[in-house]
Amino acid sequence: MAALSLRGVVKRYGFGKSAQQVVHGVDAEFDDGEFIVIVGPSGCGKSTLLRMVAGLEEISAGQILFRNAKGERVVNDLEPAERDIAMVFQNYALYPHMSVYDNMAYGLKIAGLDKAEIRRRVDKAAAILELGTLLERRPRQLSGGQRQRVAMGRAIVRQPQVFLFDEPLSNLDAKLRAQTRLEIRRLHAELGITSLFVTHDQVEAMTLAQRMVVMNAGRIEQIGTPEAVYAEPATPFVATFIGSPPMNLVETRVEAGRKVRCAGLALDLPADLPFACPMPGEPLLLGVRPEHLGIANDDGNGLSSAATHWPAVVEMVEMLGAERLVHARLATPDAATAPLLTARIDATLPCPVVHARVTLRCAAEHLHGYDPTSQRRLPRA
Repeated sequence: MAALSLRGVVKRYGFGKSAQQVVHGVDAEFDDGEFIVIVGPSGCGKSTLLRMVAGLEEISAGQILFRNAKGERVVNDLEPAERDIAMVFQNYALYPHMSVYDNMAYGLKIAGLDKAEIRRRVDKAAAILELGTLLERRPRQLSGGQRQRVAMGRAIVRQPQVFLFDEPLSNLDAKLRAQTRLEIRRLHAELGITSLFVTHDQVEAMTLAQRMVVMNAGRIEQIGTPEAVYAEPATPFVATFIGSPPMNLVETRVEAGRKVRCAGLALDLPADLPFACPMPGEPLLLGVRPEHLGIANDDGNGLSSAATHWPAVVEMVEMLGAERLVHARLATPDAATAPLLTARIDATLPCPVVHARVTLRCAAEHLHGYDPTSQRRLPRA
């Protein structure tokens, strides 16, 4: 097993002025035995970064290092087979003419291990993944979930320093994805091998990661535990990418007297903001998670200085079983630019009527503040 360091890693395609840079100086440190999930939208560079760690893509600049008890080594120029990694691909990549046993054993045979050791490793991996009764079958005789387990078994028998997963669950249906997520978590808990898992699915990222790396346009936006990334997203991109429905973001400008103005509507800022409020005249991007927006009839009752209150008009209500999503547009003088906000409320609460005027309320501690210019989270007050 090994810790992993990425230092100023860059990837360019092409040369000279026509070169296209897709990964921009990535720096990250991953501890031995960590399960790291790299998450981001399609085209953000996450799979390219993983393939550079694997040695399947050349590095344009920077260093990738593996660290273990024997010391530290730069692997930039090593072939994939020399890096002591194992990779699980999205499309399984099984040999169709081989049995499950032979698929899992093939890499060990090429490495020159004796038959007894190969049998021991394959049997152990098959037991972990509950494949013992399937070893004589061919891939065409397996379900999608079973094929993915075989692909993971083929990686396990290698006993690598680092596991790399390239969107391995994207070809599975929803039920199988949930089941396989549990198997991967159990597998990591048992083996404790450093793992990098790439996905565009935030549910996979939140449920699997010990720490997650959120990427956007070839850059790392934030690294942290799922809890920390969700509770304190570092940028507006992270705030809207992590969380479903995404965080509500409202563009405002600070005015004197603890007020902000949004699309012509003056709104009071609550006392005890959790961030340092900009000076009057400066822009402020306010954020609030849907579950932190409460809804009341616009009768003026129960308003508190410890919360912000936004008049809005309900446009749509979605019933989702135990909860409802209420979509309401801020009641500003300029309806064309009024932001649409989403509140997640318990389904046992009274259902707002479409076109009804309501007050959206959010406690001060649940407000997030961002600088629209730097696109960074404002520091604590």
